[in-house]
Amino acid sequence: MMNIMDINGYKAVIQYDPVIDQFRGEFLGLNGGADFYAENIEDLRREAMISLNVFLDICQKENLCPYKEYSGKFNLRVSPELHAKIVERAAAEGKSLNQCVSDMLGEAVQG
Repeated sequence: MMNIMDINGYKAVIQYDPVIDQFRGEFLGLNGGADFYAENIEDLRREAMISLNVFLDICQKENLCPYKEYSGKFNLRVSPELHAKIVERAAAEGKSLNQCVSDMLGEAVQG
């Protein structure tokens, strides 16, 4: 996936900030902010490890869960035309609308 860096199994989104002329990384799925900055990829990885370790240490010391909890539910708004097409596809595949959309999203993030 573009702009995603893996740091010891933790995913971080990476963006370039032209204002400060540095790369900025922010970990995904954590229950708080753990961002990091550097001018090159090697330093970015090093800074990511430092940021992650500080964040995890604080969570451990304060007995906090470091991970975001996801309910598995979210609202999705689409056009009426797309809604109708997805309902048709779900019916053709013998699936509920929810299962059809869930399967399509799963395929989209795997590929």
